[in-house]
Amino acid sequence: MIELLGVSKHYGPVCALDSVSLTLPRGTTTVINGPSGSGKTTLLRLIAGLERPSSGEIHIDGELVSTPAWVRPPQERNVGLVFQDAALWPHLTVAQNVGFGLLGRPRQDIARRVDKMLSAMDLTGFEKRYPNQLSGGEARRVAIARTLIVNPRYLLLDEPLIHLQSALKLRLLEGIREQASARDVTLLYVSHDLEEGRRLGGRLLEMTSGRIISDTGAEHPSHDSG
Repeated sequence: MIELLGVSKHYGPVCALDSVSLTLPRGTTTVINGPSGSGKTTLLRLIAGLERPSSGEIHIDGELVSTPAWVRPPQERNVGLVFQDAALWPHLTVAQNVGFGLLGRPRQDIARRVDKMLSAMDLTGFEKRYPNQLSGGEARRVAIARTLIVNPRYLLLDEPLIHLQSALKLRLLEGIREQASARDVTLLYVSHDLEEGRRLGGRLLEMTSGRIISDTGAEHPSHDSG
């Protein structure tokens, strides 16, 4: 479970997040919708440990991980984070990028898991391509696959399917939902596209000016969302 208690974030005089309290139960899917500048990305960065709150506390699995004075490092949170910028390693192929977090495991096991994940993300046949040979949408799919394959307990996605065609977006939303369900992942998905959020299912929050202004409260586990 992720719990935010009165969390705010200021950048100088600008309030990016304003006293947000939020609980994300284990195994649930939550979609955050809102316009650009509403605080959605700041919220994800705070949960991931990339930012320190100006006030309030963040707890993960009952343990304090963020205060204004101290932040547990991102790598110690069991949280996977994917932004619009895929941030792939340019010198590695798609298969090598996706399997990077599995290094140290038997080679055949890595190959099997990579093939399965590429299929789920509609990337079969891209194994030997390099990032500079991919479109923006393809690169973001590789980034999602790279994050999912290491089985994070929590998965944070920030506009991962922006600018993709509708048919492909629907297939990938289904793939993300299936992979999260199969791994009992707590999914927090940020989008400015309300229909995209509805398609993914789960709880729907609306943010504006650093505050949550609407919450469906449907905190059902993602694997029960249909």
